[in-house]
Amino acid sequence: MTTVSAYAATSPTEPLTPTTITRRAVGPHDVAFDIHFAGICHSDIHTVRGEWGGAKYPVVPGHEIAGVVTAVGSEVTRYAVGDRVGVGCFVDSCRECPQCRAGEEQYCDNPGMVGTYNSVGRDGEPTQGGYSGAIVVDENYVLRIPDALPLDKAAPLLCAGITTYSPLRHWDAGPGKHVAVIGLGGLGHVAVKLAVAMGAEVTVLSQSLKKMEDGLRLGAGDYRATSDPDTFKELRGRFDLILNTVSANLDLERYLKLLKLDGTLVELGMPEHPMSVPAGALIFGRRRIAGSLIGGIAETQEMLDFCAEHDVTPEIEVITPDYINEAYDRVLASDVRYRFVIDTSPLR
Repeated sequence: MTTVSAYAATSPTEPLTPTTITRRAVGPHDVAFDIHFAGICHSDIHTVRGEWGGAKYPVVPGHEIAGVVTAVGSEVTRYAVGDRVGVGCFVDSCRECPQCRAGEEQYCDNPGMVGTYNSVGRDGEPTQGGYSGAIVVDENYVLRIPDALPLDKAAPLLCAGITTYSPLRHWDAGPGKHVAVIGLGGLGHVAVKLAVAMGAEVTVLSQSLKKMEDGLRLGAGDYRATSDPDTFKELRGRFDLILNTVSANLDLERYLKLLKLDGTLVELGMPEHPMSVPAGALIFGRRRIAGSLIGGIAETQEMLDFCAEHDVTPEIEVITPDYINEAYDRVLASDVRYRFVIDTSPLR
């Protein structure tokens, strides 16, 4: 076991503070790496502030992790010291259920994927995340970061990137397809870049036009304000696919009617209250509403390789660990364009 520096939440109401945690000794199939960068995801905030329930304090958040390998186990064949690697939202799964065998480990149901933090590993110990100096992970749950991707910009791809890439791939975004992205935030701005790189025609649907210049710069062909009722009249029946990246409860009837015949609206955010789904908006148009959860290991690697090939990277603001609490406040105030990334060098 080794001791590393970290930032942890000790309660839902107190700020994150410096601490130390232990990492397990490197086993035969383990990869140890120094963490260089860790992205801040809104789900980190939901977890540490107890908004989703089940937080196990103290908890070290962070599931957008990029770094460099320092040691490998005796039976590791995929990685070597010096490799650029990353870890996303989970660090293990049962490996035996139909989902795991199909490479869809995020949907493991026996009993479920092991989260990178606020979960329990096979050794019975709590998992702790990327707001720390180093980590040890089984090689089967480690991703290779292509040389073309800077480590700081690669980190958010391990959640925000795969969360948006997976549904775009699953519902065949590409040439000839019209895709709408609801919200231009940490997820939404990556969704726009990915959909454009896949060849789709992309429209941003945002509450106002204040980020319109950014949306068009990122590649969107159109940008509409959802506060304007004319938006829903003019875009009716326009889209093959809509990705909802926000966690607010929306008037789903208005958005479903923006879909073409057989169109799909995919929920990526988790609203506070149950969603009210109008049956008529689904029936008259054979429309669908669906959900999507990150991606499996193979698909996440595919996403990283795609981003490297097409020069798709998130817009980031790099911070030091002592700024984490202020960054959380700014995320809640929508005062970031578009993803905070922690330079963890002070923790190494």
